[in-house]
Amino acid sequence: MALPAFNMRQLLEAGVHFGHQSHRWNPKMAPFIYGSRNNIHIIDLTLTTPMLHQALVKISDTVANGGRVLYVA
Repeated sequence: MALPAFNMRQLLEAGVHFGHQSHRWNPKMAPFIYGSRNNIHIIDLTLTTPMLHQALVKISDTVANGGRVLYVA
């Protein structure tokens, strides 16, 4: 199965860069936060894009080997 293709522009248009409210953040996320606007953290998509691709590869490999993936929202 082919992995879905995506780029940074598509992620921006989808609003992936919008994080949580500034006062509801986890300090462990600091390296991934680009900045803050209107009290909303902005996620650094230059870091998100390759990590999302790695996650998709791992999920694809898991499913291809008969494994299961549980998404929790």
